[in-house]
Amino acid sequence: MSGAFAEGDPLSPEARRLCDAMAASFPGPGDVAALRAAAAAGADRPGAPWPQTARVRDAVASGVPVRVYDPAPGERGRVLVVHLHGGGWVMCGLDTHDALCRGLAGASGAVVVSAGYRLAPEHPWPAAADDALAVLLWARAEAGRLGCDPGRLVVAGDSSGGNLAAVTALRAPELLAGQLLVYPPLDASMGSGSVAAYGRGYFHTAAHMAWYWDRYGGDPAHPHVSPLRAPDLSGLPRTLIVLADCDLLRDEGLAYARRLGAAGVDCEVRLHPGVFHGFLGLPLPAAAAARAGAAAWLAATGRRDRGDGAAGFEPASSS
Repeated sequence: MSGAFAEGDPLSPEARRLCDAMAASFPGPGDVAALRAAAAAGADRPGAPWPQTARVRDAVASGVPVRVYDPAPGERGRVLVVHLHGGGWVMCGLDTHDALCRGLAGASGAVVVSAGYRLAPEHPWPAAADDALAVLLWARAEAGRLGCDPGRLVVAGDSSGGNLAAVTALRAPELLAGQLLVYPPLDASMGSGSVAAYGRGYFHTAAHMAWYWDRYGGDPAHPHVSPLRAPDLSGLPRTLIVLADCDLLRDEGLAYARRLGAAGVDCEVRLHPGVFHGFLGLPLPAAAAARAGAAAWLAATGRRDRGDGAAGFEPASSS
């Protein structure tokens, strides 16, 4: 079965095995402590080795814990990435996304600053969004000391971190050369067709997502909660959106890309078939392709260029 999908299943056989195993060991919504323990136990482990960074250090950025990954100390003029981890705004942190950030720095040559923002429900919206912006401002001020070009600053994030990255870009577009959004939740109404299609049986469920939104809080209509509802997306930086085809958040990402393109933003979508939400750190060919593609995109990021406003929709390699 390795070369074909099972009849009626949009996931590849390899992805289906991982999806079912992960779902079987992951708690349902409702118990914050259990979810955090499960996330810690399943910390990111990319499926293939990435180049390891030369120097990793912990720091504090305007009161927010951060971890700085420098793949080539002493070099100058590099891309600087502020990375915001996923986890439904209620779990995960610097340790769960350590392997991903190490690999992203090593493969792209960029300095990566991973932000340990405050978590809900203890710290509901806008705490995480404010922490994300504070780290971005700190990173820009520190760019020279980090060997980076402040004009090559990128905000990135996966899942709920992708939401925070999009919100940060809305709040400070003039500071950014790019935004990298990996399967982000962008609309708290959860009204898209992919929610109905993939809300059960694909690891990340609609019940989990609704519970995360409730814990996070904020006005669902506010653009700094639901970026898809922002009235104007013009002026945002160059954007890469990485999506899984079998993900309840897929259509939100596609809708955001269309709106970015219509607003004149240079936006590219890479939609990976046969995989599910959270695939980026898994031992799947699609995950390796997505990581390599994201790293190459980051390495090529220069100063702001909104391009011609064309949103590119391109199926990525299969898993």
